[in-house]
Order: sequence, then C-alpha cells, then structure tokens
Amino acid sequence: MKKKLTIAIDGWSSCGKSTLASDLAKALDYIYVDSGAMYRCVTLFALRNNWVSKDEIQTDKIISSLPEINISFMHSGEGVYKVCLNNENVDDEIRSLHVSNAVSSIAKIKEVREHLVSIQRKLGENGGVVMDGRDIGSVVFPNAELKIFLTAEPKIRAQRRFNELKSKGQNPTLKEVEVNLKLRDQADATRETSPLVQTEDAIVLDNSYLSREEQLQKVLKWVEKLD
Repeated sequence: MKKKLTIAIDGWSSCGKSTLASDLAKALDYIYVDSGAMYRCVTLFALRNNWVSKDEIQTDKIISSLPEINISFMHSGEGVYKVCLNNENVDDEIRSLHVSNAVSSIAKIKEVREHLVSIQRKLGENGGVVMDGRDIGSVVFPNAELKIFLTAEPKIRAQRRFNELKSKGQNPTLKEVEVNLKLRDQADATRETSPLVQTEDAIVLDNSYLSREEQLQKVLKWVEKLD
C-alpha cells in the first residue's frame, strides 16, 4: 500500500490554491482542507455579530467566541467540498468581497491562528490530506512530503477573482478587486504571526498561463516521484 502523503499548498490570494488542492485531492482520493475558508468563517461570524468595523475590531469578543465556532467541510459529491459554519453552508458567503476585506485583519490575531492551526493539524495527522493556505508548509505541516508555493501574475489573479465574484452574482469593479488583493498580499506577507513565506523546500508553481488540467498533471507527476 502506498503511503498517504501530506501535501501543503501555499501562495498568494486568488492564485487558484483551492482549485488545485481540490482537484489534487479528488485525483488522489485524499481529504481536502481549505484552511483559508476556516479564517473566512471566523471572519463571517465576527461580521454577523458586528464585531468588525472600519474603526475597531473587537478582538476580545472574537477570541472568547472561538469555542462556539464550528467549522466543517461537507462533501457534496464529485470531489466537491462545501464549507459549513455551525452546520450552515456558507461557501458562497465567505467568498464575498465583504468578507475578503476583513479576513486579513482577523487572520493576524494570534489566538485565532493558534486555534485554527490546532484544528488543521488534527485533520491531517494521519496523512492523505491536501491542505492549502498561507502557512501550511511553514507552520501547520513543516514536515509535509510535498510543499507547493503557488503564484501567478497580479493582473491575472485579479481578473480570476473578478470573474469568480461576478459568476456568484456579486458586482465589484475590477479596480476594487485589484486593491483588495494588493492589501491582502501586503497583510499576508507582513503580519507578525505566521506570515506568508516560501519555504526552502517548496516547489514554486507559476500557473499564470497554465490550464486547470495542465497544472494538475504537473503536480501529479511530482507526487508520483514521491511514491
């Protein structure tokens, strides 16, 4: 029996980490965990409780509420996982620009990161998992057998994100999306706790001009070499 690997995928916002991770998990019959969605769920919970505003983030209330926030991944067939917050499917809502504008501020709260990292490690402790995020290879699974750092050109990332939001009935401008991505990139790279970094043992994959199937096949070849 082949050993079940732990695969960590990190990278910038809107590089298609979730797409690659879910495709890879389906191809390998692994569990897929979208760690970014977990931070978005905490953010959505805080927004719904009016703990986040332009002037203030009520950090103490967010931290004390963490035990009340149950995040799960519901398998909906064909390798597709929907994210649930306290048993409610919030997969579309957490991808909104409203949540995107606040998630970096929530994600840098030390106690939030520690809480979610603990959950993520439990989900992947037996291998057979593909997890994507910002600190998977550096913090969550530093001993992962395969680490991928995904990147793409900023303009291409913005266009992808814009198209995704439009397809879900949201109506941001391309400029709004570009500004949001720039701010999130800066926040991800400079936060004090678990900043986004490319680890020395990560393989860089620039998918700016790769199709979804091309990038999947490229990574599957990397996986084969580890068997």
